[in-house]
This record gives sequence, C-alpha cells and structure tokens, in this order.
Amino acid sequence: MSQPEVDAAMTEPTPSALERAEILVQALPHMQRYDEEVVVIKYGGHAMGDQAAAEDFAEDIVLLEQSGLKPIVVHGGGPQIGSMLERLGIKSEFQAGLRVTDKATVEIVEMVLAGSINKQIVGWIAAEGGKAIGLCGKDGNMVHARKVTRTIVDPDSNIERVVDLGFVGEPDHVNRAVLDAVLKSELIPVLAPVAVGDEGHTYNVNADTFAGAIAGAMHAKRLLLLTDVPGVLDKNRQLIPEMTVEDCRRLIADGTITGGMIPKVETCIYAIEQGVEAVVILDGKVPHAVLLELFTDHGAGTLIRRTRG
Repeated sequence: MSQPEVDAAMTEPTPSALERAEILVQALPHMQRYDEEVVVIKYGGHAMGDQAAAEDFAEDIVLLEQSGLKPIVVHGGGPQIGSMLERLGIKSEFQAGLRVTDKATVEIVEMVLAGSINKQIVGWIAAEGGKAIGLCGKDGNMVHARKVTRTIVDPDSNIERVVDLGFVGEPDHVNRAVLDAVLKSELIPVLAPVAVGDEGHTYNVNADTFAGAIAGAMHAKRLLLLTDVPGVLDKNRQLIPEMTVEDCRRLIADGTITGGMIPKVETCIYAIEQGVEAVVILDGKVPHAVLLELFTDHGAGTLIRRTRG
C-alpha cells in the first residue's frame, strides 16, 4: 500500500464512528425540543444499589446538563433506610402502605436521605464531570409539608379508622427561589425528599410525590419516574406506551392499575394538572434509560399527558 493510501485509510472514519455520528444527528431535534427546559428525574428503587446502573445514571444527568437541559434529580432511599433501621435495632412498621415514622425513625430517615444517599449521588455526578449540589426540602424552606392522614378499614369489624403515621408528610407548598438560583448557576440540584412542617417539624415525604410537587412548581417539560418495572402494564402484563389523564383514571377504576402503581399514576396526574407537559414512568434498570426516553424516537416507558397528540 502506497503512503497516500495509508494516510487515507488512517483518516477515513470507521463504520462505528459513522454510526455514532448518525446517532448524534438523530438526537439533535430532541435536544432542541428540550433546550433550556426543566426536566425532573425521580431516581430510586433497586437501581440505586447497582454501581454500573448508578454510573450510567450519572452520565445521563451530566449529558442532559451539557446539552442545554436543566435537570433536577429527586431521589428516594426506602431500602437503604430499612437497612439502617435494622442495623440500629429500630423496628419499622407500615400502615396504609406507608412507613410509620416516629421521632427516632425520622432522624434516621433524614440522616440516610439528606446525608449519605444525597451526597453519594452528588459524588457520582462529580465523577462524570458534572457539578451538582445536594439539598433537601428543608433548605431555603423549599418544600413545606403537612402531616399525612390515612384511613384503613378493619377487616373484622369493617370499621374505618384513621392511622397516625407520625412524621410522614406531603408537600403543601413549594418555594422555587432556591432552585431558580441553583439552575441559574448551572448547577444540578439533587434533592432528598425531606421537608419542613409547622413548628419546624421534619417530615418524611414519598419521593414520587415530592418529585411531582417539584415538577409542578417548576413547570417542568418532563417528569421522569424511574422505577423497577417497564412502565404501566395492561391486564395482559404488556407495556402501555402512551396514556392520557382520562385513560389513567379509567384504568385505576377498572382495576387494571393496582397496588403501588396507583400512587405513581396519581402523582403523574397531579403533575400534569400543575402544568407539567408530560410524565414518563420507566424502568430505571435499563442502561441509559433517561437518554433513551428524551433523546430517541423509541422512548423507554409509559408516556402520560393531558390529551393525545
């Protein structure tokens, strides 16, 4: 092979490089759609305990920010809280599907969520070249919470009674001033779902509910709820790729949507009614699920919006 032929061979892009360039070109219109838009991502479930999945997630978040989006991460930590309570010999009780949180428990919840998990995620993002800041709902009075009240029906007497869940709260008001300042500084907020209530009490807030309240207050373009399942499934256990708010209510009523998926879908409905354009429930265990959903035509879960089209 002559020297000019060698030089040409060395400079000609490989098929792999060409394929990568084509992928970037295909992603361009999606990037333009979300340019300067807020996207709230709820990160939780068992994917948080997998190092490779955590690194993929951190890469996704950094790429979103570098592409002109304004990502806000809200994380859970139920399994980690349970492990810490067990290590400390504190028994945990559940009522109406929620953890009963007494004074001793809420201190552990805050330590795990706003401490170890929050800073771990900040570290993962930093390792991928991003600049994140860890906060919780108490910082800057960002999220004010009210005490959650739930009722259950006694199976023997069929009498409905109120359950005291202790320091379990739900968002009552979101002050977006801190988040606006953080995003203006081109930092990535990582939020722990701990909030302040009347008289300065600390409340443990469901991460999905917390993320929905943040997304609504920020008028986010998208709210992504990363879960341990592919999305919303029909009665044949097949993924439903797209739904409207009306579809959601109908499928809850007819028993298609059941169990823990009901509060997730209700959070989606709430966020949309607060001004979020669309919400996606997707499997956080899928590598780069966030990028697949936002930057490709294929999507990665169930898309829920107000109406079709």
